[in-house]
Amino acid sequence: MRKLFILIFVASSLNAFAQGKTISITNPSSIERKDELVVLKRSELKRKLPALNSRQYVLINNGKVPQLVQYDDLNRDGIWDEAVLLLDLKPDEKKTLTIAVGDKPAAIKAVVRSYVRQQHKLANGHFGANVLTDTMPFNNKPTDFSKQKLPPYLTEGPAWENDKVGFRKYFDTRNANDIWGKRTAKMVLNEVGADPSKSYHNLSDWGMDILKVGSSLGAGALALKVKTNGKDTLIRFGRNAQVIYKQITTGPVRSIFEISYKNWQYLPDARPVTVTEQICIWGGQYFFENKVTVDTLPKNAWLVTGTIDFFSKTDYKIHENGVAGLYTYDRQSENKDMLGLGILTKIKNFKGYDHITAFNTDITNAFTLEMAPVAAQPVIYRYYVGWELTDPAFASKQGFESFMYSEAEKFGKPVVVQ
Repeated sequence: MRKLFILIFVASSLNAFAQGKTISITNPSSIERKDELVVLKRSELKRKLPALNSRQYVLINNGKVPQLVQYDDLNRDGIWDEAVLLLDLKPDEKKTLTIAVGDKPAAIKAVVRSYVRQQHKLANGHFGANVLTDTMPFNNKPTDFSKQKLPPYLTEGPAWENDKVGFRKYFDTRNANDIWGKRTAKMVLNEVGADPSKSYHNLSDWGMDILKVGSSLGAGALALKVKTNGKDTLIRFGRNAQVIYKQITTGPVRSIFEISYKNWQYLPDARPVTVTEQICIWGGQYFFENKVTVDTLPKNAWLVTGTIDFFSKTDYKIHENGVAGLYTYDRQSENKDMLGLGILTKIKNFKGYDHITAFNTDITNAFTLEMAPVAAQPVIYRYYVGWELTDPAFASKQGFESFMYSEAEKFGKPVVVQ
């Protein structure tokens, strides 16, 4: 895929910054943070810059260096709600950034470091343009590749990536997540899978599909754990619900989309529930973040996510800095090389672990993490991938383990914006 660029807004003169205000970004942890996502809400910025109106932008300088800023209109009302940027921070460092109002943008080139897309197959066998919203056919069955070479959606559903790793969600009753191992920083997922003669199961210059999913949850998909006839039961998301995809934003810094399961009849006699996943990925990171909201969680029910156990029969637990999680490490990629997989959530949402090994259930071969909302707040978790062909730091268990503990500290100690 050729290099993409996007226009961003920067100060047209230093005078704007001379009259501006400042914000400080503090790293409260003892580890270095590269490409830390800094989210600045319009409401908070307007308190510092009261003159900011709906047609203007907040321009940010680090010293005299203009920062790449992405302006996201999350509610689609035509006015951006959040300004986001990526910032490098040393251990315990506090950076002061200058902010100003700008209404005459200058254009600078910025390499796109995140991307999300959903594309339909056309009658001519090619795939159409990216769609912003999509509704899955009710109880959509997986593609039978013995009968057709291409699925109805490019790579069978929504795909999202950054410059480190990519993912896809099966837009059918499997509702599992898969992993694209990447060997390039370029955005490639509007090309992968478009030509059936080029199998993404074979190693290419860009990478490959590296995860065996089977009947597991794959890479951090969701299930609901409930009691039926006195026994714990895992129920896969995506069946007996109206499943709706919506792109929220895609840009050089971060990309966000939602999958909503409306009026999900998870059990025949149960009251339907509505659940929404809001999945976010940003540049420089080896994970995606999922923010899950439930209108009313059924009594004695938990949200469950997980990772595969096909090749790694041992999982390792993490309880650090207000964060709980698990990870595996083994020769578990489809390329038969070393791959680390992990999940982290806040301890306030953590309920327990399990290992699903039974073969007579809908969900199998999964190390799972059980979670529940607290005080009607969303449940947030992150799913991590460390493939040795992406970064040699992941060629050893010690390297991936060190990475996961660092990520737990960063997740548990977010940057402070003042």
